Amino acid sequence: MYRAIRRNKVNTVFIILMFIVLIAVLGYAASLLFGNWTITIWALVGASIYAVIQYFMAGRAAVAMSGAREITKAENPRLWRIVENLAITTGTPMPKVYIMDDPAPNAFATGRDPEHAIVCATSGILELMTDRELTGVMAHEMGHVRNYDIRLNMIVFGLVAAIGMVADILMRMSFWSGMTGGNRNNNNGGGNPIMLVVGIAAAVLAPLAATMVQLAVSRQREYLADATGALTTRDPEALASALDKLQRYSQPLVRQNSAMAHMYIADPLKSGFVDRLFATHPPIPDRIRRLLNSADKF
Repeated sequence: MYRAIRRNKVNTVFIILMFIVLIAVLGYAASLLFGNWTITIWALVGASIYAVIQYFMAGRAAVAMSGAREITKAENPRLWRIVENLAITTGTPMPKVYIMDDPAPNAFATGRDPEHAIVCATSGILELMTDRELTGVMAHEMGHVRNYDIRLNMIVFGLVAAIGMVADILMRMSFWSGMTGGNRNNNNGGGNPIMLVVGIAAAVLAPLAATMVQLAVSRQREYLADATGALTTRDPEALASALDKLQRYSQPLVRQNSAMAHMYIADPLKSGFVDRLFATHPPIPDRIRRLLNSADKF
């Protein structure tokens, strides 16, 4: 477990470097397109500042985008006590507890570290799960907190958004460059069809590469959080039962946000071929099988 946590911290640095490279590629493409090499520097500086802001603010932004509200112990003693007991059991600081008024059964954790963590459950999952199953779900979310997945998720969330923003700007610049290229100096790259193609290709491929990194990170973290949750409760069957219900009663969230999809315990988006191809979560049957196969070890 401690090796997994350390690996997460190392992967955080690696992923930051990966995203910096992607942003540099976008800046370089814009520089080629317009013949101005300061664009690369500004792209790196701007994206870095944006990522730092996201690192500190993305937790609040995530709950704001989800429409979740913070609760007190008096407002929902059932959920609060389950989270509180798990925090005491694991020696983890008590996270802030949120509820999202949404009939879709789901839950997520966010924040930058265990001292600034947030766990959230939908009203749908509170109605669907027994106390035992809900404990398994929240143990899974607390596993994300303990494993520092929430920090990694926040960085990925911020940098994917930054790359999307830079790529969108580059796409628009490439389009207008092509539209007005005949009136511009060819030495600046305006009107150069090769540069135009390079700019558009970079604008399309960089977000795709960022998404693939995001998916790889998310899928492995779900398996680890399942194992951490089962180790905490010593009851892998409870989480397996909860996952089975999430599969059988799955429905998309009312307020969907693809940038947040990797944070949830189950895929919150509407399913389809493309969605399955770019799924942020491993298949639930595989997760259930792993939990039940490890049941005798607890």
